Amino acid sequence: MAQDRAAARRRRLLWAGILAVAGLALLLLGLTVADGALAWLEVVLAIALLVTSYAVQRVARREALYTDHERR
Repeated sequence: MAQDRAAARRRRLLWAGILAVAGLALLLLGLTVADGALAWLEVVLAIALLVTSYAVQRVARREALYTDHERR
């Protein structure tokens, strides 16, 4: 049971990292290479990915915090 929770937490943190890297790459492209409406679309999508990454990371850490508290 504890191993399942740890594996789920690692998966969530992995997805958070992937989303963050994708968001940063898209933000870089939107701010440097793209022009016009496409640039704004990329920047907005990058910000959405970064916010989603933060939310997934926060959920994973909150579960770990409360799970550790319940075990004591």
